[in-house]
Amino acid sequence: MKILITGGCGFIGSNLAIFLKQKKFNVYSLDNLFRKGSEINLKRLRKTNIKNFKIDISDYKKFKFLPKFDIIIDCCAEPSVTASNQDIDRVINTNFIGTFNILKKCVKDKSKIIFLSSSRVYPIEKLRNISKSKNLTKPIKIKKKIDISFPLNGAKSIYGFSKLSSEELIKEFNYTNKIDYIINRLGVVAGPWQFGKVDQGFFSLWLWRHINNKDLKYIGFGGYGNQVRDVLHIDDLNNLILKQLKSINKIFNRKFTVGGDSRNAISLKELTLLCRKITNNKINIKKLKTTNIYDIPYFVTSNTKVSQIYKWKPKKNLHDIAVDIYNWQLKNYKTLKTILK
Repeated sequence: MKILITGGCGFIGSNLAIFLKQKKFNVYSLDNLFRKGSEINLKRLRKTNIKNFKIDISDYKKFKFLPKFDIIIDCCAEPSVTASNQDIDRVINTNFIGTFNILKKCVKDKSKIIFLSSSRVYPIEKLRNISKSKNLTKPIKIKKKIDISFPLNGAKSIYGFSKLSSEELIKEFNYTNKIDYIINRLGVVAGPWQFGKVDQGFFSLWLWRHINNKDLKYIGFGGYGNQVRDVLHIDDLNNLILKQLKSINKIFNRKFTVGGDSRNAISLKELTLLCRKITNNKINIKKLKTTNIYDIPYFVTSNTKVSQIYKWKPKKNLHDIAVDIYNWQLKNYKTLKTILK
């Protein structure tokens, strides 16, 4: 099976490419190396004998001349919600036009697509209403879990819009051109080789700041740190995609929510305590009561459907994720220092 991973020098793409190569798949990467840190992941791919095509996914004139692939796994995205509203052209070109170009190539080559979508396809106001409060003085009780049936109408950020639009485009290509697909709507994914920048990778960011005794902030919803996310280890995501690849001729044209589920849900305040325990460092946490219009207080994924279909569930808990990131950050401390200035 010949596989192309777009965004192959990103966090998810590079980890997935190396994982599948180790499982004896014939793997290639496509990445324009725009993002800071991608050159480091490129070196990792080269060590594993994975070729990267340095092409911008929005440039179909170059993209269409690549070799034929059996499956394209679309990991290519501008993932920052805040940045997506500051550089709309690049976000739409990468996230939506990029998927459009992949689909045209899938038609040309009769390939299948696995699309990594996002939890941000869901509307901001409906997610905010789950917590029933703008001022989270107390922890949110984890009851409601988000699955495919959750309503989609409403503003969701340009990033979220671009991912949902790509999902709809994939379904249109399936209808008109019989392109088989799997769509995975991912929540927070974390693990080694996630560089932990302010606007993405909060789990890695939290540990990095604790290691370096640098301040952090609880931003928004009163500044209490009670907002909640579920977290999935990159290894668990890789194992799910492996199962999907092995069964894609039998299980296809399906859409799933994929995340850490309630077992791996954590508030920022709880994450602070976990980081403090692992690093033995207690840092200063400032409070900022307000946040931007795109922020949400709560997201916990339901894995019910994907677990039933693939007999899969995350194996690594929150402590496992934190320890893996912590050990990796210590081992690669000098490299990270240059990226996270």
